[in-house]
Amino acid sequence: MSLTKLLHCGVGQPLFLPAHQRGKALPQAMRRLLHTSPGWWDLPELRQIGSPLEHNGAVAESQIRAADAIGADRCWFGVNGATGLLQTALLAMTTPGDAVLMPRNCHKSLIQTCVLGDLTPVLFDLPYKHDRGHADALTASWLQTVLKSITEATPTITAAVLVHPTYQGYASQPDELINLLHQQGWAVLVDEAHGSHFATDVDPNLPKSSLRSGADLVVHSLHKSATGLTQTAVLWHQGNRIDPAWIERSLGWLQTTSPSALLLASCECALQEWFSQTGRNQLRRRLVQARALQNQLRDDGLPILSTDDPLKLVLHTGTIGVTGLNADSWMLQHGVAAELPEPATLTFCLGYGTRRGLRRRFKKQWDAMKAKLGQEQPLPLIPSPPIPKLSWPSEKLSNAWRCRSELVRFDHAEGRIAAELVCPYPPGIPLVVPGEKLDLKRIQWMQYQKQLWGEQIQSQFKVMPIEVTN
Repeated sequence: MSLTKLLHCGVGQPLFLPAHQRGKALPQAMRRLLHTSPGWWDLPELRQIGSPLEHNGAVAESQIRAADAIGADRCWFGVNGATGLLQTALLAMTTPGDAVLMPRNCHKSLIQTCVLGDLTPVLFDLPYKHDRGHADALTASWLQTVLKSITEATPTITAAVLVHPTYQGYASQPDELINLLHQQGWAVLVDEAHGSHFATDVDPNLPKSSLRSGADLVVHSLHKSATGLTQTAVLWHQGNRIDPAWIERSLGWLQTTSPSALLLASCECALQEWFSQTGRNQLRRRLVQARALQNQLRDDGLPILSTDDPLKLVLHTGTIGVTGLNADSWMLQHGVAAELPEPATLTFCLGYGTRRGLRRRFKKQWDAMKAKLGQEQPLPLIPSPPIPKLSWPSEKLSNAWRCRSELVRFDHAEGRIAAELVCPYPPGIPLVVPGEKLDLKRIQWMQYQKQLWGEQIQSQFKVMPIEVTN
């Protein structure tokens, strides 16, 4: 089937991103625009429109209004998703040769930026939920232990990255974390792609946004946690640790010189929705409905895990001995399309559209799947990666990425240095980064991960040639 025909097809109950739920929750202004003549909105950078890097025109004015409304110093719209703006932000806060502290659950785009910017990622491990195989939210005490692990042998760190919340909705207390990092003299970038709704302040039970906690740069994905079209995002800047000119220079390197006027308009509409009373009331209603649904499903006997974001519904399929990947296949065949299948869980994004009959449908499919696929024993606990709390590649990441590589099987990889990301998709979080040396315990852990992820992890992967590393 062609892509064009496929896009016309239904997918059952869409419980995946983007959060506008196939248009149901698009802002009214965006719906009106999309109902104009086909292609009417496909315009170049006319003087009246401008672009995210122009200081005149409608885009510039919209960015100023958005920054004022949310309380930031500056903002830039992005049309290459959170990926493009995370990369922009990381390059803006560093210079070639710097080292950056970042968590193991950072998105692969940040590792790729380390190649582009000749940076060293100093990766810290995270608390781990062994029953479901998820990295937990970072705590201040955990971060303090990480900081105490820094020695003279550690590459000199000049900046730091945080992820808040995780893909599944686990959130930290960002105030304490950002303060600890600022005390080190580092600027802080927060990947808040899945938490733009935290910044609306409409619900005291939602986690606090990093914008309210003093982060220097914050990236929001407007299609993951707002009502924007796919590829829309925004980068917020505040404080004086980073020169806005550096941000604009980096954005000029990474963003197209022909940004889509439709996507830029979607950025504006999604943010205006947060600042309007109608949009804020809609979000409040969705949060109330999401919490009620989760409680109802628990009452129905479904193992719904607790997270900090009510709009993420995480089904613990491992409790009946079924992997999230197999559960996803079952659900999809029966008209329910999830967002994120993982070895022991299946995550659904409730989004901002109205839901009717969802409780009944979930209950019906869960009971049927349990009867057909369920096992007497739950899945075993999932071990965390056998790595130090703080580590960094033993080989320069850019060298490992660009070298002439060799393909080896896992059982032949001991002592070799990875030359590529090992990264099951989704969500795009690397298990191994280029330049990391693979010891026996790490190899055994990777072999176990392959059993869990199946074809999403290849049997062979690229390593640096021995003569290069010697």
